[in-house]
Amino acid sequence: QVHLLESGGGLVQPGGSLRLSCAASGSSFSVNAMNWYRQAPGKERELVAQITSGGRTNYADSVKGRFTISRDNAQNTVFLEMNSLKPEDTAVYYCNGDLTTWTAGRGKRNDYWGQGTQVTVSS
Repeated sequence: QVHLLESGGGLVQPGGSLRLSCAASGSSFSVNAMNWYRQAPGKERELVAQITSGGRTNYADSVKGRFTISRDNAQNTVFLEMNSLKPEDTAVYYCNGDLTTWTAGRGKRNDYWGQGTQVTVSS
């Protein structure tokens, strides 16, 4: 079993910055990709940023140039640096892991989700 724990959300004024963290812990696993999603009230969950096992990053058009995803492999932690925040960035942000867990040499690929952290951008 793998657990993802997010932290770093909060209230920030427009133009401000926040840094989200997501720490993965649990049984033996390898990372295929780590993602940040967000869901605003009344809207569907959307992919914000992704970092693959090879280090390739992808971003939603709405956050390109403002958000940066990175990782610390040694700590099994992924970060989302959010700059120039806008009110429309207000949402619950979820960490998602496309992971393979290993048991007796056999791998099983699954999606894992954190509990979400609220980001509110408002003056």
